[in-house]
Amino acid sequence: MTDPRLPLAGAGHGGRAILRSTLTSPYGRKVRMAISVLGLTERIEVIPADTRDESDSLRQQNPLGKIPCLMTAGETYYDSRVILEYLDTLAGGGRLIPRTGPDRFRCLTQSCLADGVTDAALLMVYEGRFREAHQASEVWLDHQRGKIDRGLTALAALPPDPRVTDAASISLACSLGYLDWRQPVTWRDRWPALVDWLAAFDAAEPAHAETERPR
Repeated sequence: MTDPRLPLAGAGHGGRAILRSTLTSPYGRKVRMAISVLGLTERIEVIPADTRDESDSLRQQNPLGKIPCLMTAGETYYDSRVILEYLDTLAGGGRLIPRTGPDRFRCLTQSCLADGVTDAALLMVYEGRFREAHQASEVWLDHQRGKIDRGLTALAALPPDPRVTDAASISLACSLGYLDWRQPVTWRDRWPALVDWLAAFDAAEPAHAETERPR
């Protein structure tokens, strides 16, 4: 049962809510996966956004100019963690994030840890994208590698259940997918337990393959 106090409608086709994102953003993928899992695909329209384009209306929708950004019934929500909680609550609650108790905070913590790995990977990619080769800071890159190393080690030691699609497993799957794509570090040889985890999650959750970036 959905929560009637949380609308999901807007200026999209047929009165749908709008998600500003791209099909390659790991955080946008988190939200798109959640939308599929919760059965909300027909109620949300994904409209591409260019975070580097000063004329893109994204900067008025989210002052930070970041994606994903959900617009529904005159309200705008960001970032991906807030949007996941909104959609989960709208869908009745407890499906992506446990409602109460230690399980809730364990799920949220694991989700934040996986997002932190993604953040560090993004910063490494941006170092190469926005700086000339001679400007790149190895100190900064090593700092980010350390975050990824420690984060993946912790997640490999105590991963979320790959048979349960929740905020933690979605976040980890999207983080590992981004590492596979951009390859700021080589992770598969070092953390084989996470390789097995990702394969198990992919087998258990169809939305993982459905939301993979276009080839």
